[in-house]
Amino acid sequence: MGAYILRRLLLIIPTLLGIMLINFALVQFVPGGPVEQAIARIQGGGDVFGGFAGTGNDAADTEVTTGGNETYVGARGLPPEFIEELEREFGFDKPPVERFLNMMWNYMRFDFGESYFRSIGVIELIKEKLPVSITLGLWSTLIAYAVSIPLGIRKAVKDGSSFDTWTSGAIIAAYAIPGFLFAILLLVLFAGGSYYQIFPLRGLTSDNFEELSLLGKIGDYFWHITLPVLASTISAFATLTLLTKNSFLDEIKKHYVMTARAKGLSERKVLYGHVFRNAMLIVIAGFPAVFIGVFFGGSLIIETIFSLDGLGRLGFEAAVARDYPIVFGTLFIFGLIGLVVGILSDLMYVLVDPRIDFERREG
Repeated sequence: MGAYILRRLLLIIPTLLGIMLINFALVQFVPGGPVEQAIARIQGGGDVFGGFAGTGNDAADTEVTTGGNETYVGARGLPPEFIEELEREFGFDKPPVERFLNMMWNYMRFDFGESYFRSIGVIELIKEKLPVSITLGLWSTLIAYAVSIPLGIRKAVKDGSSFDTWTSGAIIAAYAIPGFLFAILLLVLFAGGSYYQIFPLRGLTSDNFEELSLLGKIGDYFWHITLPVLASTISAFATLTLLTKNSFLDEIKKHYVMTARAKGLSERKVLYGHVFRNAMLIVIAGFPAVFIGVFFGGSLIIETIFSLDGLGRLGFEAAVARDYPIVFGTLFIFGLIGLVVGILSDLMYVLVDPRIDFERREG
């Protein structure tokens, strides 16, 4: 197992390098880079994309060429020396290959630099936004598992019954509902939209959070996260529930279960003493990957609807503003975490079932 883990760890390096290289190369062809964004802000437009769309004024539609090979939209009236200074500040006075190599060297030393437009370090920004993303990711995953595993077991035991039929229809319907639509429905019903004002409309905590007692802080926290967590969890039930059900059905049909029943063991003893460990292997071992998937993906719309300032909004705003230190810094960190979690998932398989040997399967 040690050799397998070592190979997986060594594989992280070329994989992460490939991820960063592909994204860095794609960015070179995207219009409206950091220099254009800075020019747009100086000219008072606030956004470079109006110039590209042809909706700006004459100043915004004028191009300035510096160094013989760089063209910027909206730079009318700005001296070439100032443009060259912007390029040096953002590092665009160097060739792309040199910029990429410098960036990767810094990232390998976990030096992610500062945001172009916020004057704050990338790590500090991520730490600032983490509580929201951890809240949505952790609680959504825990609730999904807490509901899906008992429901999946019940559906396997009652396979083909009316309970199995109507619950399957319910979870598939829930899976088909877009998360943002369910979030809006929750706001309308329970956050003062048109019916009840039960839950707060925005934020992770109240303004007077620091003045509350410990129990008050806990209650305030759960009061704020109820709706966003429900909205981000609704589509997670279907996959986990059906996976649990099918895993149990596969195990229930095996000979060792028939043998246990023939020995006179109760159905509960057979189900939870023999079947559960084998059936739950793929479900429990996949917990790290599921958590990371919920943690990193699909939270932008939920954060926007409930006015939560998390990593989803941070990444989106950085991409729109062409704030490359944030874009590439978060890409590197999350890519590294995702690859490490893949190894942890394999270790979970071995922990749940020691009979699994990845080294022998690779050989």
